Amino acid sequence: MISIKKEWTDTPPGPLACTLPIRRLVEFLLRTGSIDNRFTGFDRANEGARLHRKLQRAAQKEFADYTAEVPLTQQYGCDGVEYTLEGRADGIFTGPDGIPTIDEIKTTLLPSAEITGKQSPEHWAQAKIYAAIYSKQNGVSPIRVRLDYYQVEEEKEYRFVEEYTAGELEDYVRELLTRYAPWAKRAAHWQHARRVGLEALTFPFAEYRAGQRAMAGAVYKTCCEGGALLCQAPTGIGKTMSVLFPALKALGDGGPIFYLTARGTTRTAAENALDLLRLHAPGLALRSITLTAKDKICPQPVRECTPDACPYANGYFDRIKTALWNGLDIPALTADALQALARQYQVCPFELGLDLSLWCDVVVGDYNYLFDPVVRLARFFDTRGDYLFLIDEAHNLPGRARDMHSASLCKSAFLDARKRLGPGKSSLKSALQKVNTLFLDWRRRCEETQGNSRFGKTFFEKNRAEELDRRLTRLCEPLQDWLDEHREPGETRDALLQLYFDVRAWLRVADTFDDHFVLQVSTHGSEVRAAMLCLDPSAFLAADFSKGRAAVLFSATLSPAGYYKDLCGLPDARAVALRSPFPSEHLGLWCARHVSTRYKDRDGSIAPVSDLIACMAHGKAGNYLAFFPSYSYLQTVWEDFTARYPELPAMRQESAMDDARRAAFLEQFTPDGQTLVGFAVLGGVFSEGVDLIGERLIGVAIAGPGLPQVGPRQEELRAHFERTRGCGFDYAYRYPGMNKVLQAAGRVIRTPQDKGVVLLIDDRFLAYENRRLMPPHWEHLRAVSGTEQLAAELARFWKDLPPSDGQI
Repeated sequence: MISIKKEWTDTPPGPLACTLPIRRLVEFLLRTGSIDNRFTGFDRANEGARLHRKLQRAAQKEFADYTAEVPLTQQYGCDGVEYTLEGRADGIFTGPDGIPTIDEIKTTLLPSAEITGKQSPEHWAQAKIYAAIYSKQNGVSPIRVRLDYYQVEEEKEYRFVEEYTAGELEDYVRELLTRYAPWAKRAAHWQHARRVGLEALTFPFAEYRAGQRAMAGAVYKTCCEGGALLCQAPTGIGKTMSVLFPALKALGDGGPIFYLTARGTTRTAAENALDLLRLHAPGLALRSITLTAKDKICPQPVRECTPDACPYANGYFDRIKTALWNGLDIPALTADALQALARQYQVCPFELGLDLSLWCDVVVGDYNYLFDPVVRLARFFDTRGDYLFLIDEAHNLPGRARDMHSASLCKSAFLDARKRLGPGKSSLKSALQKVNTLFLDWRRRCEETQGNSRFGKTFFEKNRAEELDRRLTRLCEPLQDWLDEHREPGETRDALLQLYFDVRAWLRVADTFDDHFVLQVSTHGSEVRAAMLCLDPSAFLAADFSKGRAAVLFSATLSPAGYYKDLCGLPDARAVALRSPFPSEHLGLWCARHVSTRYKDRDGSIAPVSDLIACMAHGKAGNYLAFFPSYSYLQTVWEDFTARYPELPAMRQESAMDDARRAAFLEQFTPDGQTLVGFAVLGGVFSEGVDLIGERLIGVAIAGPGLPQVGPRQEELRAHFERTRGCGFDYAYRYPGMNKVLQAAGRVIRTPQDKGVVLLIDDRFLAYENRRLMPPHWEHLRAVSGTEQLAAELARFWKDLPPSDGQI
């Protein structure tokens, strides 16, 4: 047992209370050994749930009174702590001799020789606690425990049964709770200190910015009462603190708060806000953790989570409690802090972060941890909890959710895998060939329907590809066997392992395929690509949000609110839109209505667009960004601009820039009084989440209203929403496009002292349908009809003169 290493002077009033999920308790106390991904499998939680249901149905046929998924809750007083144990037994039934039996089902990939019934004591412990509660509440003794292992590859059951008296079970539960008491006491003291500290916490600034108090009030009300809030808050209002501070004030004894983001830069903003609160209130009991992707935080040169390959995986569960106990002394568990702890105690930093998250008040991480069905935090979201969800840059959520619930496969991956296996016959090669043959059939169908498709070699189906799913299911077993037999790193193993992951991802999505999906098959040369596209993620997101008490979705661009409420699965959410806190006269805003950037007009627009960008850059020395709807259009204008305006230094975004090259690009935007024009892609990494304050950026030009490129997928989206909502073009094109425009324009004014210009290049910006999507602080948008008029407007703006006539 780990002894308590510190004394608490601020003692909570009354008995210490602790609510514990039973599975969490037994795994924490009894799990030993190493992390070993050979025996965990891909998408284990979803596969395990499916097999549980299969075995429960079989048991219901065998025992007439078999009841599945039985919730069990019981209070125990032990060692000064009042515990509430909660769990859900897989099944309860009465044996032929009248003795009740608790059924605990576990799926496993362990070799059959290792399934002895004694390999995982935490499994017995979980079932024995269920039996103790059932015995206590129903006055029965003796009672049996049946531990049922299902070996996934063999599709075979291994069953173990033990019988206990009520007294034996009661003693066993109390022994476990006594061992857990130091941890329970530490958690209870921390929660009391947190509650006292947060009640006394005040806003960390001398005063609220304009609109900040209203935003904080709306967030607080939502977090206290429950439900959902969509908040459109302009850049500069201080969104991060405006949601974190009121959420913490509303936390009470619940939590944790999940601050979820689409980009790493916004995670840093959350970390900085939490640090500021701790600085403002020294001694505040507030523990936060930032979860980082496994590939980014892994200390090994090659990530392989097995005890043989990784010293941080070997013996992880034997060392983790010491690392956890000391990690709880660190209030800000950033990636750097987790890596330092991992090195000190030789434990995996990724798994350490997941284990520590259970003891934290704020969890900062990517959207994936709540919304992705494969990597979501099952330790939190298997059941509903008293959680608060803060969703930053929420305009990204519908698109990200579509990707999380979609899947694709390419013919070349199966053909390549078959070739890599070399000569000879095998069940794996045969299974790969059967999948490849189906793709060949689809290629012929694509070519047959080519003349009827406006997009060429592609076709869509409203139903799932059942024959492909059957062949992929048959492929999984020999592919898994091959991977188990060939563990040495290499290109062939990497290729087949990736194929296995892709196949499992496909089958997971196939299980959810309904009328919110479409199957697309397309050909490009010899390649055939199949994709299950999630068109409408709203049902999935609604289920995810239902796991918590309240959700706040915030961004500078959430217009129209009805669109985001619909696609995020929150039809009853409140929506508020706040005005910019900065003077509108600090933003010069013009639309060049004499230019069309429509695809059919692109060739004729190149020189006029270059001229307008040059005119903007000549207006005042400084740094500018020009955004384009595609790399090809960017490249064409870039070549024209650099040839005709060599006096204006320029650089361009390139495709597939890594983190270092992106950072180098932004480092060129220095406040040195020199002129620089950066060419970038609208909707890319430089059009949102970039904070170039003051003279680092004084102007942005945007060529076109950002409409997604017309293509098969986008047209299928349009057709779906036209059929289901009656506004297909808006949902598929207009709303996503204008969101990109507003995000890009938001790079200019970041602080009350900033002053800059935004130039919209395309007559379509003046259409009512687009104007109504613009924020209130854009009411002074003005139209220009050429570079001469724009130059005059810019001169007046930079000299702080009143604008001329021409406001729309």
